Amino acid sequence: METKNNRNSPLTKALVLIALVLAAALIVVTLLSLPSLLEEPPAPTQPPTEAPTEPPTEPEPTLPPPEENPFDYLDFQYEGRYLKLREGNSVTGIDVSHWQKLIDWEQVKESGVDFAMIRLGYRGYEQGGLNIDTYATANLDGAIAAGLDVGVYFFSQAITPEEAEEEAYFVLEHLEPYKEFITMPVVFDWEHVSSENARTANMRDPDILTKCTLAFLQTIEFSGYRTMVYFNRTQSWKYLNLEELKDYEFWLAAYTQRMDFPYKIQMWQYTNKGKVPGVTGDCDINIYFPDGPITPDT
Repeated sequence: METKNNRNSPLTKALVLIALVLAAALIVVTLLSLPSLLEEPPAPTQPPTEAPTEPPTEPEPTLPPPEENPFDYLDFQYEGRYLKLREGNSVTGIDVSHWQKLIDWEQVKESGVDFAMIRLGYRGYEQGGLNIDTYATANLDGAIAAGLDVGVYFFSQAITPEEAEEEAYFVLEHLEPYKEFITMPVVFDWEHVSSENARTANMRDPDILTKCTLAFLQTIEFSGYRTMVYFNRTQSWKYLNLEELKDYEFWLAAYTQRMDFPYKIQMWQYTNKGKVPGVTGDCDINIYFPDGPITPDT
């Protein structure tokens, strides 16, 4: 009897079809991975290189503060018209400008005033020009003739050290005829002007103002004069680096009878409402005590 061919059975056909499908899939996978197999292997990953560690930056050396003020309110008392240092040497002075007009310097001297600080000039607070005080010559001549010790100050509105140096040379030029009579300091007096039009209205950087002060004082000092910087409490706290200026004399404006400023000063403008014979109207009065208090060891 004749037998049936198994190659034509449904099961055989199914197995063949599955085998063909698997073979095709293997070929496809091989072809897809072939390019990556032909590429060079990537370079081994290097560990990240750390930036070199900078050595710690040394802080800028801090200048020590000015010398501590050795005085308190008990060290001063009035003797007649003027404030005096109780234990130690002090002298009384006034500072004047064109605002006081003509002054009878003989009367000033007779009232017990020992010295005068005279405004020699000023820089205009808007245009910035340099000007001589209109009463500077009369005040210098009158105070010297009356036998007072004399110093001068310049009202600065400098906004750069170069301008402050220009002001110093201006002062030196006009002081030349009086050089031998200037026995008190030459003073840098920089103040804010209460006007929005002032060229110094935005001048608030203590580093710049301190550099201006130094430029003026060093130029004056080089010419052989004693030097001093004038300031009020606000300026000393906010607009000046006093530790950089401590080699110069300090003149404080503080209208009180109590001495409570933390640093040593040499001159104190203790009132701007003083009444001095020979001066019309109010007048600034000062006490000067450059040697400090007398101690038991002196």
